[in-house]
Amino acid sequence: MSDPAELDPPVELDLVVQRMVDLPALPDDASLRRWALAALAGGDRGGEMTIRIVDPGESRSLNRDYRGKDRPTNVLSFPYQSPLPDLPLLGDLVICADVVASEARDQAKSQEAHWAHMVVHGVLHLLGYDHLDDHEAKEMEALERAILDRLGFPDPYAGECAGGSFEHLE
Repeated sequence: MSDPAELDPPVELDLVVQRMVDLPALPDDASLRRWALAALAGGDRGGEMTIRIVDPGESRSLNRDYRGKDRPTNVLSFPYQSPLPDLPLLGDLVICADVVASEARDQAKSQEAHWAHMVVHGVLHLLGYDHLDDHEAKEMEALERAILDRLGFPDPYAGECAGGSFEHLE
């Protein structure tokens, strides 16, 4: 993987990692941080962020309560919204380890590459990117591809139809 020093100078990131599961092949804190910084690189926004790694039950509950979808999902993003715009708070990512592992197997991707994708995807949501329509999806996917390429990972959307088949990545 590429050295983070080769990427744009990183913004400040205060990252808290909460591991609610203990499974093999979970990325270490340094990798989670490197991937989050890569998604923030080139921007003018840093701050505090939490990545919470959870089981399917917690993911399902949050997905049901906040998105109305009664199933676990790979990554949920909760951008911090404050009436005080100068607070350096990005928000929280909740990543379901079992869903990420299952998707990586089903899509014949390495665990590391899929974890990197989920972190980058989630951070872009925290920065305000979305994929609710084809135009937004194409813009967000292009950013994901570029960031992951700079990190040394393959195109996560190779072989897939761009802009419409990734509702599950939210």
